[in-house]
Amino acid sequence: MNALKLDMVQYDCPYIRTTREHDVAFHTQHWEFNQAKRTLETRLLAIGETPEELHGALETLNGYEMLQGYELLSRKQNTALIRSRIGETDAMQTIRENDGYVTGPFVIRNGSEIWNVGFDRERSADDALSELDASNEFTVRGDDSIHIDDFFDILQNVESLGAMLRALQNLTDRERETLEAAVEKGYFSTPRGATLDDVAEEFDISKMGASKNLRRSQRKVLRRVVRVMNDVEAQMELQDEVSSDR
Repeated sequence: MNALKLDMVQYDCPYIRTTREHDVAFHTQHWEFNQAKRTLETRLLAIGETPEELHGALETLNGYEMLQGYELLSRKQNTALIRSRIGETDAMQTIRENDGYVTGPFVIRNGSEIWNVGFDRERSADDALSELDASNEFTVRGDDSIHIDDFFDILQNVESLGAMLRALQNLTDRERETLEAAVEKGYFSTPRGATLDDVAEEFDISKMGASKNLRRSQRKVLRRVVRVMNDVEAQMELQDEVSSDR
């Protein structure tokens, strides 16, 4: 499979147009394309820089004629979950007509959209990019060909990978921020680029407080990493057994 990550500017996409006018980002949670109606129904998480920016963005989005359906499902401060439906854009049509398919969620901000798309054949990917270049602005952020064995490895370990993601989601904001700061400052580098005092200073807390947050975040993440490693090793052993029996 040829997997592409595209930074796409679509002039006929209401989500992109909204992010040009407001400081807001859209993250897709679920999408479904209706082939008969040629429409894309999407559930999106909208995050505004402020509650006021979010309010203005939702009003702007709902006002576009190209939006064929809109429903506000929930809202809290500067975050909202919406369900909306738009007609097929020019770029969407190009991808589909060249046998392309979506492989990951959309992320829309600052007037452009990150697409994760795949093609079974390299020729199809080349044709799609050539046609997209005629009427859209885009940048290829990634161009990776996934071998079929790698694809099966992902599928076989998807439960373990999902558990890893859930472990990351279970980090508190302060635990995640402390771990990120420690990594970025070089606390785990050899030789160390920062001390625990440097990490503590980042959050204006005591050295003991920084150490506590860091230990908690490491414990949550590493515990899950070890489990994932064991799951992968068990899967590899099972594959070897199957191969030896053939």
